[in-house]
Amino acid sequence: MNIGFFTDSYFPGVDGVTYTIRAWRNRLEDRGHEVYVVYPASSHEPDEREIPVPSLPNPFYGQYRVPTYRRLSTLPDLDVVHCHGPASTGLMGRRYAKKHGVKSVYTHHTPVEDYFVQGLKLELLAGIAGRAYVAYENRFLQSFDCVTASTSRIRRDVSPRKLPVGIETDTFRPVADSRYETTKPTVGYSGRMTRKKHVDEILRLAERRPDLRFELVGEGPVRDALERDAPENARLRDFLPREDLPAFYSALDVFVTASTCDTLGLSTLEANACGTPVAAADVPPFDRTIGPDNGARFEHGDLDDMERAVEDCLNGDRPTRAAVEEFSVDRTIDDLEEIYGVS
Repeated sequence: MNIGFFTDSYFPGVDGVTYTIRAWRNRLEDRGHEVYVVYPASSHEPDEREIPVPSLPNPFYGQYRVPTYRRLSTLPDLDVVHCHGPASTGLMGRRYAKKHGVKSVYTHHTPVEDYFVQGLKLELLAGIAGRAYVAYENRFLQSFDCVTASTSRIRRDVSPRKLPVGIETDTFRPVADSRYETTKPTVGYSGRMTRKKHVDEILRLAERRPDLRFELVGEGPVRDALERDAPENARLRDFLPREDLPAFYSALDVFVTASTCDTLGLSTLEANACGTPVAAADVPPFDRTIGPDNGARFEHGDLDDMERAVEDCLNGDRPTRAAVEEFSVDRTIDDLEEIYGVS
């Protein structure tokens, strides 16, 4: 089967969508499919099945580019179109599906409206833009044969098929590596550094707990401000190469997140697969993915409760890897093939 992934987010950018697309593509191709990735042209050097679309710089978010246009006649023959974003490239995929009468699938990865305040600065303006965006995406999603999401709660006017992006459990497993060892119990985080991720709350806990070491990995628009305010026992690192993350997660005693904008929180489940418990805010999706077997939840915005959850994780012994086996990417690919109609 020839499958087309149409995405507005791709390498060299680093985020969950990019890595999900790579993981899905690799496993689908291992099963004999040909997967083509249509993405905004960048410094990334494409292989024979990566198809760049001319693009422009994004004035609001430097990591991402704005794709412009590529003629549909330049694309290969596809049996299914799978879109991973609602912007120009996603629109191209939808047009291709309608023109050629092939199955169309859309995966909702990110509540983009939660990030508007980063680019627009003003809360009021970001709120207006966010409502307009949600209205647009609602119409967009309704034009697909199937919409999937890691959770059934995506704040959209569709009923998505639940399809977790999936953990690469063969990669994310306990690993011993002295590069990330510290002399103190270590609390860590990995992910985008934006306002809705609330990494500043982790730094508040670090200031309260000088007996712990805090290692925070990621980049984003609030990174510089976070680094200026970080106490001595907290270190901020740039994004690590994907192949280094299992060792980083394995070296942590606790992974902590106060994010209120995740759809699945893949990094939390990857940490679990490496044997590390997770302390997470008691908000979606963590109210369903993090429980007694793989971590502890805390009331968002309550520093005392965050500290209690971290302590709970430090002092407990949990079967975290077994707790997240249901999120294995191999199960996800089984479901994808069913959605695509593979016989």
